Amino acid sequence: MSDDPRSLLKRALLFSAMTLMPLAMASYASADTVKVGIIHSLTGTMAMSEASVVDAEKLAIDEINASGGVLGKTIEPIVEDGASDWPTFAEKARKLLEQDHVATVFGAYTSASRKAVLPVFERDKGLLYYPTFYEGLEKSPNIMYTGQEASQQTLAAVDWLMQNKGKSVYLVGSDYIWPRTTNKLARASISKKGGSIVGEDYLPLGHIEFSSVINKIKAAKPDIILSTIVGGSNVAFYKQLKAAGIDSSNQTLMALAVTEEEVTGIGAENLTGFLTCMSYFQSLKNPQNDKFVAAFKARYGQNRVIGDPMEAAYTGVYLWKAAAEKAGSFDVPKVIAASSELTWDAPEGPVKIHKDNHHLWKQARIGSINAQGQVDVIYESAPIEPNPFPKL
Repeated sequence: MSDDPRSLLKRALLFSAMTLMPLAMASYASADTVKVGIIHSLTGTMAMSEASVVDAEKLAIDEINASGGVLGKTIEPIVEDGASDWPTFAEKARKLLEQDHVATVFGAYTSASRKAVLPVFERDKGLLYYPTFYEGLEKSPNIMYTGQEASQQTLAAVDWLMQNKGKSVYLVGSDYIWPRTTNKLARASISKKGGSIVGEDYLPLGHIEFSSVINKIKAAKPDIILSTIVGGSNVAFYKQLKAAGIDSSNQTLMALAVTEEEVTGIGAENLTGFLTCMSYFQSLKNPQNDKFVAAFKARYGQNRVIGDPMEAAYTGVYLWKAAAEKAGSFDVPKVIAASSELTWDAPEGPVKIHKDNHHLWKQARIGSINAQGQVDVIYESAPIEPNPFPKL
């Protein structure tokens, strides 16, 4: 065998290529499994909203595994707790991508947690399926947004409210990026439609004392309260509203962050008649939703309920499966490319991934919360093309 340096170099390079190629392929999948990450708040103030989203993602994974998996491989989920803490979300995202080498991640919930993990996914070339309605004003090559952006929720809600419920609005929200940016968009839309803002307040996440804000609302006498309060704070807010004599008999209130899941924690008696705007409600009647609701209750209990981000998270798992199978690969760039204009018959109705901005075409639905904690739909739009950068 020749000891010529050029021959030695060629053999070394060939050996390296043969050795590293299987390792690169194995980074996403073994012979039998493919690893995916799940990251949500299982503890802290946001656990009230997020823990149930994990249940929906696990249901989708189990259904897919029961039907043969993805590209012949069983999905192996690795679940991490973001603990309602944004630096923790970033740390757990790095672990999933750099240590566990997952093929994709399903998770984050608040915009603060999404903003915390976004640079991690972009740096490490990972792929995140983000399931929550949010303020928009973002587009990332490494995120698939399966919840509504502002034009599909906030702006649709404001348009309906201005036409049907009055012109003066009091804005109240939790103090972080989603409520503040959402209300910035809402203010512009309300002004454009001839309405006025008669008050605006923000409280820290986890805040439970609302008497001062409620007194200001009573003094302002708005036609509409637009609430972007999130998480456990909602329990205190709605109970204190009722104690102060404010309910749906004398006040229109639109809650942009209250789904059926939050109603369970707040108590339907504190919310009956108030409004919410989402793409999905458990009460929707179609074959896909009937199947989804039946499967969820069979697994987790007949008393469990399903809210919008849970359905969007469930949909995200199936969209990733469809994209990987279309690509014939778990390789992130190939999955992203295969996602362009991908469609799926979701429980909320047919959805499609936008070819440019990675958001979904979705319907806006407005409903009234009933005494059973479910939502009676009173308005629904046609599918709305996602526009995360609306001009107001």
